[in-house]
Formats: sequence, C-alpha cells, structure tokens
Amino acid sequence: MKKIKISSFVYTIAIALSIIGSGPTSQAFHSGGSGDCNGCHTMHEPNPYLLKGGDPGSTCLNCHMAVGRTSQQYYVGTNDADMSSGSPPLQLTPGGDFGWLKKNYSWMVETGKTLNSLGEGHGHNIIAGNFSYLADTKNLTAPLGTYPSDKLSCISCHDPHGRYRRLANGSIASTGLPIVNSGSYTTSPNPDSDSAVGVYRLLAGKGYQPKYISGSYAFTADPPAAVSPVSYNREESSIDTRVAYGSGMSEWCENCHSDMGKGPSTVMRHPAGNLRKFSNKTISNYNSYVTSGNLGGNAVNSYTSMVPFELGSSDYNVLKITANSDGLDRNGPDTGKGNPNVMCLTCHRAHASGWDSMTRWNMKSQFVVYKGLYPAVDNNSPVEFAQGRTSAEVQQTFYGRFANSFASYQRSLCNKCHAKD
Repeated sequence: MKKIKISSFVYTIAIALSIIGSGPTSQAFHSGGSGDCNGCHTMHEPNPYLLKGGDPGSTCLNCHMAVGRTSQQYYVGTNDADMSSGSPPLQLTPGGDFGWLKKNYSWMVETGKTLNSLGEGHGHNIIAGNFSYLADTKNLTAPLGTYPSDKLSCISCHDPHGRYRRLANGSIASTGLPIVNSGSYTTSPNPDSDSAVGVYRLLAGKGYQPKYISGSYAFTADPPAAVSPVSYNREESSIDTRVAYGSGMSEWCENCHSDMGKGPSTVMRHPAGNLRKFSNKTISNYNSYVTSGNLGGNAVNSYTSMVPFELGSSDYNVLKITANSDGLDRNGPDTGKGNPNVMCLTCHRAHASGWDSMTRWNMKSQFVVYKGLYPAVDNNSPVEFAQGRTSAEVQQTFYGRFANSFASYQRSLCNKCHAKD
C-alpha cells in the first residue's frame, strides 16, 4: 500500500507540474479577472497595500519578468544580467520588452556632434523600483496628456483586479455577471446570458483610476476589441504573430494621451482611430507593397505584424478567425472583414521597443537595411544608420526577421501604407 500511495503522490505532483508549466494554462492566474489574492498580496509585508513588491509595478514584475534566459508567454521584461553590452532583450511579445528602457545608445556624426538614443525614450517608463525601472525624466506627463509620469506603473493601464468584463451583447461593464475566463485569446469562450469574459489584456476601462493617484485621471474610454493567438511571445523570422486588432485601440490610448487626436489645426499629427479609415489608395498601397522597390504583393498575403492595422470590427467571431501565429490568415486590409483603419499600434509598440518613441522600426534613419545588412556597429555600416546598435539588437527589433526579408536598401516601413519609394 505504501508503494501505491507514493506512486499516486508522484503521479499527482507530475500532473500538477505539467499544468503549471504548460503554455495556455500558465495564463490562468488571472483568467480574465482577479487572480488569487495571495499571488500579489501578503498579510505580513510592510509594503503599501500589503503588496509582495515594493510598489505595484514591482509586484507585477515578480511574475512577468523573465527568470534567466527563459521565455514564457506572459513575460514582458528581461533581466539586466541577460542584456550585457550588445545583447538585446529577449522577450518578443507584441507589446515589446521593457528591457529596451535600459538600453542607451550614442554615436558621433561627421560634424563631431554626439547623438543619443536614451533608453527612457524607448517606451513607457513604468515605475518598478525592485527592478530598477524609474520614472521618465524628460516627459513629466504623458505626451499630449496630463497623466503624471512619476505615477506610471503596470496598473496605470491594466486593472490588477480584472473587474472589466465583456458581456454577450458586446458591452463592457465593471460589475455584474461573473467573469468565467479570459476574453483575450482565440480559445477564449464567448460570454453568454449567465457569464462574462475578461476584456483584452485586463486593460482598464471607463472610470478607472489607481487608488494611489490623487487628482482627476479617470479613464473615459473602454478597452479595445482585440484577440490574441495563444502563442504570441515568439520570434517571427518565418511566420508573423497576428493579433486581431478590431476597434478602439487609439481611443483607449487617449485615456492618457488625451490630446493626441485633437489639438489645433496647425499641429500636424498622423491620423489614427476608428474614424480614420484607410482610403482606397492606402489599401492598395498596403496590399501591393512587399519591400522597397517591390510593389508586386496582393491582398491575400500582404499582412505584416511590423505594420498592423485595425479591422474596424468588434465582431469577435471575425477577430478569432483572424488572430493566428501559424500564418493561416495573412490577409491585408481589403478582405471584407470590416472597414480598416490606422491605430497607435500601427507604428508603436505598447510597452517598449529598441527605437525612439517606442516605434516598431527606426524612423530616424534613411535606411533600415543597408547593403543587404541591418545597419550596425559590428558590420561597418555608416554611423548615421547604425546609431550605436549591434546587428543582433537591430534584428531583435524586427522580431528575428533576417535582413534579407527586406530589400538590400530598405527604407522606412511607412511606405507600407504610403508606398512613395
């Protein structure tokens, strides 16, 4: 009997470990709503709000920061020790790796002037003191907004208690029917008359403001309609990770960047949002553009996650069949799925990137590929193109894509929509 009991015990532990270590199941801590209370709080810590970290951001990174050179779907940052000089951050989620905030670059141009690309300009400067993430020193408030930079943390955007939920009629609420699972994935259940699902990525909605911030910064827009494939933290050298962005992303970003879509007529800003629909010319450009000098593409395989777009739809049946990481849907904007538009994430990463202003590619260089190589300090590229980066770092900003994925003299990916080269 002892042998049988031990075997049963070992079998039970093995099953438990397999569940903990499995990809999709490891997301179940939040499950679209609040996780276990003791995952973030403890009754015996002197930290504010009884958090397990010194601040809200550190508490989040206790789980969402990589442990060594490893990768889990939900990791959003790389340890400092794994980003030695010339080595890039490791995580490849659609939002990017916060590790880029700690990568500073400088280079000297022919005039003798030294130029810089400071890490704090590479993304959202979350405050997580236990992991040495500090407030932005240049932007004291959100650009074109009033949200204070010294209060920015993970829970400025994500509701840690996951109260926001999507109902069967498509509306968003913060109370009411119970949340039964995440609503972020292609595998997520649909809400019904008895239950709700969580909103995309636990993003906060109307009326939300973290308790530690005084003043009036409550959100005015609900989370966007979007769906992610289950496998999303991955390199994209052969197949893109396609998040199906439906609608409302730019409107949600304006919760903090409130004047981004407004301002005087003399201020020129790139249009973005539900009302900024692609023109027929833009759709034609996107679908035909392959690389610089190659306009021979077509609508059925034109999509690239380097330049994503919103479908202009909140139909989750459409979003679920569009999101993928296996290349089954590479359709461009002219597919009859909605009325597509540009959004903030068309050009920017949500968390951080290797480039200034958290853009998806280098918008401050004439070439993103030069003489068939990524411009870099280790391949004798002109300094004005290399801008202090190694070839490994530049390739990582393109999520593992090889330089020969592009033209030998590839210009800005702005041309995916504008096609003027």
